[in-house]
Amino acid sequence: MNMPFPAPIIRARDAADPVLVGGKAASLAALTSAGFDVPPFVVLTTRFFDDMRRPANIASLFPGAEKFAVRSSACDEDGAANSHAGQYLSILNVEPDQIVAAALRVRGSGREDNVELYRAARGVGGTGSAPAVIVQEMVAARVAGVAFSADPVTGRRDRVFISAIAGLGDRLVGGEEDGETYVVIKGTPCRIERAPDDPRVLSDADVAAVTDLACKVEATQACPQDIEWAFEGDRLFLLQARPITTPLRPSAIADPLVTVFDNSNIVESYPGMVSPLTFSFAQYAYARVYVAFVRLLGVPRATVERNRTVFENMLGRVEGRVYYKLDNWYRALSLLPGYRLNRSFMETMMGLDEPLPVGVFDHLGAPPARGLAFLGEVFRICGAALGIVAAAVRLPLTRRDFQARLAQALSQSEFAVIDALPPTGLAALYRRIEADLLDRWDAPLVNDFLCMIAFGMSRKLLERWTGEEGRSLHNSYLIGQGDIISAEPAQRIRRMAELLKQEPSLVALLASGDGTKIAPDSALAAEIASYVQKFGDRCAEELKLESATLVEDPTPLYRAIAGAATAQTAHAPERVDAEVLIAQRLSNRPFRRFLAMAVLQYARKRVRDRENLRFERTRIFGRARRVFVALGVQFRALGLIDDPRDIFLLTVEECLGAVEGGGVDHDLRALAALRKTEMDAARQKTDPPGRLIVAGAAVLVDSAAKASAPAPTGASRRGVGCSAGQVTARGRVITDPRGQSLQPGEVLVARHTDPGWIALFTNASAIIVERGSLLSHSAIVARELGIPCVVGVKDATRWVRDGELLRVDGGAGVVEKIDG
Repeated sequence: MNMPFPAPIIRARDAADPVLVGGKAASLAALTSAGFDVPPFVVLTTRFFDDMRRPANIASLFPGAEKFAVRSSACDEDGAANSHAGQYLSILNVEPDQIVAAALRVRGSGREDNVELYRAARGVGGTGSAPAVIVQEMVAARVAGVAFSADPVTGRRDRVFISAIAGLGDRLVGGEEDGETYVVIKGTPCRIERAPDDPRVLSDADVAAVTDLACKVEATQACPQDIEWAFEGDRLFLLQARPITTPLRPSAIADPLVTVFDNSNIVESYPGMVSPLTFSFAQYAYARVYVAFVRLLGVPRATVERNRTVFENMLGRVEGRVYYKLDNWYRALSLLPGYRLNRSFMETMMGLDEPLPVGVFDHLGAPPARGLAFLGEVFRICGAALGIVAAAVRLPLTRRDFQARLAQALSQSEFAVIDALPPTGLAALYRRIEADLLDRWDAPLVNDFLCMIAFGMSRKLLERWTGEEGRSLHNSYLIGQGDIISAEPAQRIRRMAELLKQEPSLVALLASGDGTKIAPDSALAAEIASYVQKFGDRCAEELKLESATLVEDPTPLYRAIAGAATAQTAHAPERVDAEVLIAQRLSNRPFRRFLAMAVLQYARKRVRDRENLRFERTRIFGRARRVFVALGVQFRALGLIDDPRDIFLLTVEECLGAVEGGGVDHDLRALAALRKTEMDAARQKTDPPGRLIVAGAAVLVDSAAKASAPAPTGASRRGVGCSAGQVTARGRVITDPRGQSLQPGEVLVARHTDPGWIALFTNASAIIVERGSLLSHSAIVARELGIPCVVGVKDATRWVRDGELLRVDGGAGVVEKIDG
């Protein structure tokens, strides 16, 4: 039986045999069948060219089409091994009556020398056969280009690489012009890294559409693809697809384990960029503190040891910013007695700004306790409660012992001659700080935990027994203890301001940060020296070792004194006798009165000790800072680094390892240079969002910030009222207390504050903070100074504009705009 001859012209739906129609046409036919938007085409086979009576009116197969693309389709073209890209002729914008002539030219390009040289270079035998020819309806492209579903240069499969050019893509494919480049990082959602050049020929929606097309073609063809595409208006056409022939990296194994980074609370302690030295120091301190915390609550030592890596990895650093690693926090919490009975209570202890995605950490910890397991959990809770009671009873002795160790550690004779110590002496001094204090952080830990319990319990009792008035009574009772050290700097600044008023010529100089004209033997100089001696380590972002202290730069102190000197005479805050009011409200309930006052008095002591012990923490950090600053000077002297402050670009382990012999990398200069480059690049980026989620290795976290939400609107906002009182004054947004000032009587508006902001508190008539809680430093100091304070006002720094008139109600927690 005779086999039928192949047709001279084959339509797209029938172009399945690559031997007959060539590799490119067969691929386009398969993509068309798979539902991709491929421009209509037909294939001119060998028979078409062998037949002298070939049909001339090919355009009639494309009703309404005005222009055509005539392209090659050889048997080996667009193959997985050899694409033959650019070896054959393609002719665009062909008129209907010129199709046959163009097809003959394309057919003849298969016999050119370049094809033979290409095949020889690729080890492909023979000269190859003349190609079949594709006649395709022309796309009137507004923009066109190529896309690779994997990066052909780096070989990474998690990238889509796009090149685009306005109009037709032939100039780009032919190398005549350079297009714009877009690198898209695959994910949900994908992230676009745009080329730096303008104008942009692709919108974000265009890039997303091309990325989606490339990924779908890859999925259909079961291998990474090199595609050509074109937009006609908003319609995206697929013009060609072939396998990427350059070697790619192997596909990564899917890793479903989720890590959640969250900076809800820790951003108050470590805002903005944080150096590697500070991060490694904090990581060590957190590990030791929280091991002690779970041991306090009854977790067996053996259980802690099995989970040692959990405690050593409670923090993460993304683009130079510090985050909690919530997966390890949950693992730590799951060890505590009662976790299986009341997980939600444990979660509130973490103070998250937003709930966790549903089901993310459901696998952590044992399932809810039932039967005998329930009884066992109850016994564990009872044991933990007894341990807490015992710790509370021992707290005075624990605190005295801690303060004795602190005094001994901070008064070591070496600190007097620290600049004369060699590297080994400095390393030994730091190790003693670690052993005597950081590894035995017992008193602050116990006090903070008891403070949290007593503060919350006393507040709830008053709210329950005295109604809505309970919250303001609670705040009022905790105001004006007089022995909280955090309030002392403001009191001293006001005292120095009174001395400055006696020398009015100095006010302007100090306001500019210049203290050189202060007479060395004056009372003001003595007061400043006394202040710096005691509070010299208190600075903005004081927990960051790289922060400049008042010893290094007293400018913020000078400005604060000058501001207080020009302020109007402050009226003492109007205080109510909360104890009398509470007694009156509970006069008919003597037991409730007795219990409420007992718990309030205990909470007051714990709040006082909490702030005072935090000041001791500042002193410890200050000593550690001095050790590393001195070590930086020695490293520079030894030629290990270029600048003494490069020490902050190294980790604690690298610094001590270089001295003690345990270091892995000895080229500290190169490490510092690498870290400096990384941090400089991170500073140029928008701050990462407060919540980051990554599946698999934590290093893969996408730190690109989410699109900024529009600035909040409205005439009023509500937060947490922390210090009663009402003020109407102009607002001032402060982002950096070291470079910005607050005029006397203005309302301070900030994202967060720390003890280093105390100089600004002196001039503030009220305080509004985006973050914080009733026990945050700003709330406690505001209560001590009698300044109305509202915390937890989200996006306050974007809602308030400088100079707007605000009404602040620190009791109700309400902030209103008066003039707009």
